[in-house]
Amino acid sequence: MSVPTSDIDLFADEVLLDPYPYFAELRELGGVVHLPANDAYALTRYDVIRDALGDPATFSSRSIGFNPVVNEALQGTSLASDPPDHARLRATLTENLSPRALRGLKTQIDTKAAALVGELVEQRSFEAIDALARAFPLEVVADLIGFPGHVRDNMLRWGQAAMQVIGPMNQRTAENFPIAGELYAWCSSVTAEDLAPGSVGRGIFDAEARGDIPPNTAGHIIHQYLGAGVESTIAAIGNVVALFGTYPEQFDLVRKDLSLVPAAFAEVLRFWAPINTWGRHVAEDVEIDGATVPAGSQAAILLGSGNRDPRHYENPDTFLVERNPVDHLTFGYGPHGCAGQGLARLEAHAVIEALVSRVQRLVVGEEFRVPSNITRSIERLPVLETVPA
Repeated sequence: MSVPTSDIDLFADEVLLDPYPYFAELRELGGVVHLPANDAYALTRYDVIRDALGDPATFSSRSIGFNPVVNEALQGTSLASDPPDHARLRATLTENLSPRALRGLKTQIDTKAAALVGELVEQRSFEAIDALARAFPLEVVADLIGFPGHVRDNMLRWGQAAMQVIGPMNQRTAENFPIAGELYAWCSSVTAEDLAPGSVGRGIFDAEARGDIPPNTAGHIIHQYLGAGVESTIAAIGNVVALFGTYPEQFDLVRKDLSLVPAAFAEVLRFWAPINTWGRHVAEDVEIDGATVPAGSQAAILLGSGNRDPRHYENPDTFLVERNPVDHLTFGYGPHGCAGQGLARLEAHAVIEALVSRVQRLVVGEEFRVPSNITRSIERLPVLETVPA
């Protein structure tokens, strides 16, 4: 069999703004679809995507991006490495993000979320993205890593640019390369003394000094905290507010049963994946659904499409907080499963708990989005009214 072909461009504005009709079209064509517009092979169905993510020997991380410049820049990071090198590079990153390490942060994060949400609810109306979805994770990560003032001021634009440049060499990528370069330059020159004493950032430099990670890699690891984690968490928390406002009956279910908080966040991640597309290099010929994808190809892993695959999820286009899709693909799968997923859950659960304990109903206005190469997020979302609990 030959691989089916589609003229869909994954990075066209209309696809980035609302990819789900296009994902459905691609899934019906096959588990893998050739996209000449992107010079890539899109993996569209849940089982195909999960199998690929679990097979780094065939689907290598040497080209997670869709342009050669970003792939070259990422060499030597755990994001763009394969086993066995990947495990060593990732170990220091995950050491501070393990469930055991995060337990000590839970009270602090819960307290921050409660204070921020309480303040916003008192205002009765607010802009949810700047005031909550961005403000909260930026503060959490800045405190965690120990970033100094000027880095805190640049975290949002640096994090957004780091994701944009993973796309193809379009206008968005070209405009963001200089900004992503600022982040790369700072991470290349940062020293332990630049970070707050007792912070995770200082601990990463301690690991480098002990020889636990290769020399001159501490900056790469700090880059991943900011470059790979912040923007996707911002998108996820914005989606929480938008979906709870759009589906008040689902919000009510969580209000009445706090044990649903983890399931509700898992469903938010499944329903609107913050990252819809991620790249892989096809290291050897591989057969998918009877069709051969040739070695040397670029694969586009459509995480958001797999999350809506009706072959795996019943009624996938319906938002149901009781579904509890713990096997969603948003955090990836296999050795490259999202290293920061525990921190993202901690932050999002804290925000959800703060909302459902203080608000009976969220009345939201129209969400405003702008096209972004990799992250699908809301740019502005007015909360018109919060009905107190």
